[in-house]
Amino acid sequence: MQLMVEKGAAGGGLRERKKRATRAALAEAAVRLAAEHGAEKVTVEAISAAAGVSVRTFFNYFDTRDDAFVVIDADAGARMRRAVLDAPAGLSPLEVLRGALAAELAEAEQQHELWRLHAEVLHASPHLLARGVGAHMAAEAELAGAIAERLGDAGGGIYPRLLAAVAGTAVRTSVDHWSAHQEEAAFLDVFHEVFSLLAAGLPAPPA
Repeated sequence: MQLMVEKGAAGGGLRERKKRATRAALAEAAVRLAAEHGAEKVTVEAISAAAGVSVRTFFNYFDTRDDAFVVIDADAGARMRRAVLDAPAGLSPLEVLRGALAAELAEAEQQHELWRLHAEVLHASPHLLARGVGAHMAAEAELAGAIAERLGDAGGGIYPRLLAAVAGTAVRTSVDHWSAHQEEAAFLDVFHEVFSLLAAGLPAPPA
């Protein structure tokens, strides 16, 4: 879930790294402009100018203006799916997901301000929020597919979908709690506490 410096940038050639950097710059420009002016007032021309590229270049990465507001890091899903499939065989599915998500969130914490602005932009625009939810659901389904593949459950089944959905809820809960208590704990500490509670079967806290 990090943004400007792609964690996957070490892979691929120089051209691919430049493409990832350009797309990331466009996404950041779109979010920051929308947070300041409102998404409905932001033009493709303004986004392109802020990112230092041409309008033609913008449309090499996004089909429409609204696409630039919806997904910050287009490569995050692919990285997480690969992490799930490549994780050591002895780990439980929950441990595999915790590791894959933690690797993304460790750098996302450094971009917290931008992710906060992104959430504000989506929530301020019902149609963008709906598209964001749709993108999240699609990513969740693809993550469930990776879990199913790892388990040899090519037909899917309820477990991979449930685990992917629970992991998504755990991340949102971690983000919400940490955002309200930033002075008390580091984000990854909150994240690992949430997953530890899941691994323990969500026992009730002591009275």
